[in-house]
Amino acid sequence: MATRRDPHELNAASLSERLFATRRLTADLAEPLSDADATIQPHPDASPAKWHLAHTTWFLETFVLRDHLPGYRLHDERWPFLFNSYYEGEGPRHARPRRGMISRPSLDEVRGWRLHVDEALDRALPRLPPPALELVELGIQHEQQHQELFLTDILATLAENPLEPAYGELPPASRKAAEPLSWLPGRSDIVEIGAPSEGPWTGLATGFAFDSERPRHRALLHPHEIAATPVTNGEWLQFIADGGYRTSRLWLSEGWDWVRREQVAAPLYWREDGTAFTLAGRREVDPSAPVTHLSYYEADAFARWAGARLPTEAEWESLAASNDSAGGNQLDRAGPVMPRPGGPLFGDVWSWTASAFLPYPGFKAAEGTVGEYNGKFMCGQFVLKGASCATPRGHSRASYRNFFPPAARWQFTGLRLARDA
Repeated sequence: MATRRDPHELNAASLSERLFATRRLTADLAEPLSDADATIQPHPDASPAKWHLAHTTWFLETFVLRDHLPGYRLHDERWPFLFNSYYEGEGPRHARPRRGMISRPSLDEVRGWRLHVDEALDRALPRLPPPALELVELGIQHEQQHQELFLTDILATLAENPLEPAYGELPPASRKAAEPLSWLPGRSDIVEIGAPSEGPWTGLATGFAFDSERPRHRALLHPHEIAATPVTNGEWLQFIADGGYRTSRLWLSEGWDWVRREQVAAPLYWREDGTAFTLAGRREVDPSAPVTHLSYYEADAFARWAGARLPTEAEWESLAASNDSAGGNQLDRAGPVMPRPGGPLFGDVWSWTASAFLPYPGFKAAEGTVGEYNGKFMCGQFVLKGASCATPRGHSRASYRNFFPPAARWQFTGLRLARDA
């Protein structure tokens, strides 16, 4: 006769397996890097690889071990000042634009800290109360976000080196013919969007969701269609050839100011010789692959040039709700990634939407310092939906709300067109 196990024990065991698989993947992503590689900060929006390793460890040590394990002592009481990101409730911190100045602790010392915290978590998990287990779940999801940032930030770092070193190797581009543009009919109805309303961070029973994905609520959709595939490099080359970056009427006012001020004439990392810098070094642009490293301004201008528009967040989520979020080209193991030809809604590139990142009706931030996670950024940002080639598999879902300011383009960001039906 089978013995009935305690639900708390089952939750802790499941969390332990996923937590340490996530922690191992982060360590594996950093394996090819030298201490110098891991210390450089290419621009203020990106962070050094070493900082990502340390910050994700600080998060778990602070909100799980320090706050929920009586008698726990911090590995080094000086380091929280260095590796707190933006949590005002945790006090003063090192300035974000100067993270690249943190030459010490060394990469090996940070790895030692990670090992120390992992061992403490392994011992503590079986006896942590449910609120602490929910924070472990949040810590897993938080680290998965930083795995994607790790890859995009190391790409930005290596791109600053005139030698253009590769992070790793990738097989040659398939260069298969791009699929003809086709359209998927969207719902024209009152729909529900957002995650099921069962409290912030809940992931132990109904599936994890960030607080910004709640409450679930109704939205009215008008007749529309969404492209079955993302915009490709080949289509973007047509946009460039047609003077897309030189035609002011295609651009929002802020976008046109940005184009002129930054002298933008192509997606980030592209050159006029038809190549782009990637995690596998400089390669020829594959016309059939999804275009990436686009700002919201560029995505919006292209949509206008194509006689279409960007989908709204509600339109995209309604379409994606019946699709498998685990499919497509996403991060499965350590190593370089890049978008591949194809069309799944989840994978390759994040899709810019026309929707601002704003609170849903009835939104309430989580209690405590972790409530600073999303809510205070609900100004001046736009929502992206789906997943990219650098998103850890299993991390995304239809209700997921990625967000960045409109000029950001160092992430794997792209677009799908929408049009009124």
